Amino acid sequence: MNGMTIAPGTVTPFDGMDVPWLLKLRSETRRDHPFLIWAPFDAPARRWTYGEFHDRVDALAAGLVKRGIKPGDAVLIHLDNCVEAMLAWFACVELGALAVTTNTRSAAAEMNYFADHCHAVAAITQPAYAEMISTHCRGLRWLAVISHDPGRPETAAVGVGDRFETLFADSADRPRRAVDPLAPCSVQYTSGTTSRPKAVLWTHANALWGAKVNAVHEDLHQGDVHQTYLPLFHTNALAYSMLATLWVGATCVIQPRFSASRFWPVALEHGCTWTSTIPFCMKALLDQDVPKNHKFRLWGTAMSEPAVFAKFGIKIIGWWGMTETITHGIVGEIDQPNTPMSIGRAAPEYTIRITDDDGRPTAVGDTGNLAIKGVPGLSLFAAYLYNEDATRTSYDADGFFLTGDRVTRLANGFIKFGDRTKDMMKVGGENVAASEIEQVIITVPGVRETAVVAKRHSMLDEVPVAFVIPQTGIAREELPEKVLAACRAALADFKVPREVRLVDEMPRSTLEKVAKAELRKLLD
Repeated sequence: MNGMTIAPGTVTPFDGMDVPWLLKLRSETRRDHPFLIWAPFDAPARRWTYGEFHDRVDALAAGLVKRGIKPGDAVLIHLDNCVEAMLAWFACVELGALAVTTNTRSAAAEMNYFADHCHAVAAITQPAYAEMISTHCRGLRWLAVISHDPGRPETAAVGVGDRFETLFADSADRPRRAVDPLAPCSVQYTSGTTSRPKAVLWTHANALWGAKVNAVHEDLHQGDVHQTYLPLFHTNALAYSMLATLWVGATCVIQPRFSASRFWPVALEHGCTWTSTIPFCMKALLDQDVPKNHKFRLWGTAMSEPAVFAKFGIKIIGWWGMTETITHGIVGEIDQPNTPMSIGRAAPEYTIRITDDDGRPTAVGDTGNLAIKGVPGLSLFAAYLYNEDATRTSYDADGFFLTGDRVTRLANGFIKFGDRTKDMMKVGGENVAASEIEQVIITVPGVRETAVVAKRHSMLDEVPVAFVIPQTGIAREELPEKVLAACRAALADFKVPREVRLVDEMPRSTLEKVAKAELRKLLD
């Protein structure tokens, strides 16, 4: 496993602390206060106090040890939003195992790769995914399955795996280990510009950094109620919402997923004051009446004060962050005005640099490449798991992490998101690498060459479209469906192209590379 880069003798903000320490502290200081409120679609809400949740985490950690999980072991947590996902995450973290959260929209081939790459020894999932995990993650010692698919009616018992409830043991037998903020904590797989997703490794200090700094950026306090419906297997909901809530001892309302019709009723029922959201969700809410008696004081999303969302009457701050940054490297102002449509100003916890392709600083009004400097293992991710080359090449000679994003400098220190590197797109809040889709399409019989680019979409921001040059002598009319079938079999549904366009040639730039900018113009 990749080592940390913090020099020996360095005093960090989290010396003597780790994630179990924080949860235990809250269980003592806020024992009867609701930590998580589970708001399913088909049943009354269920409250978990800090004390109750902590006790169940202890019992699950003890049970995982009895099932043979040791410090350093990787455990797949392949679950939609639910309390069981959080119990599993904290229990793994408590005993020193690596909590590996995976996107539940992942295809079987992707899950096979994730399990193999992180050397997973066990998995916790739900009925809808149990058969797929059992079939395609063959290196697992055991599989546990929760009793329901969150947000859906109860299903019949599945024929594979053990019941999740059988994993719990006597909390008195919970593991004891020395507190080490630089110990590995969790992994999230994130799309990059290569054909395979990279495993972003966080330390306990990373998770605590996300908890503390996100709470500061969001002005969260003990009395806040954070409404959470974005997927908890991603940094946004995990760190911006749940961990930040834990840091201050507030309450986090968890919904199975986003539902426009249920958003306001849940917000009113629980007195929600904060939400982290994405443009897709806000666009869907435009069709809903905004209740006058809601308690929201702030929303955080991809841009500040977008005029189209003025209907909500809520201050909206913009921000920018990545799985690798744990929190926001750029964030809007809570107490001062923000430039509309900006993502905010450089966060004080980081150093932000914007340069042109030759490394020269950009001027106000110009768009350049965004890089960010922090401390790996603390304010930046520890490493890409089992990928030292990718870790090394993601930094420049000055120690700046190269984000692959482009931003525009505005007046008064504000920054606006510009575009992404040519091979990345954002599909309904999900990062998608065009090259990953291309690697699937090029294997389809009859495809000579392919290029995937993003097309603007009114709800999802962007969707992938594939351009394909067919081989000569094949039945062209059958090729688009063959391409789509191959993508459905190998990729998560949001990565599947919305269209396949057959062309006889591609526009070219220097060195005969495909000019993807020209392909995007064809779509526009």
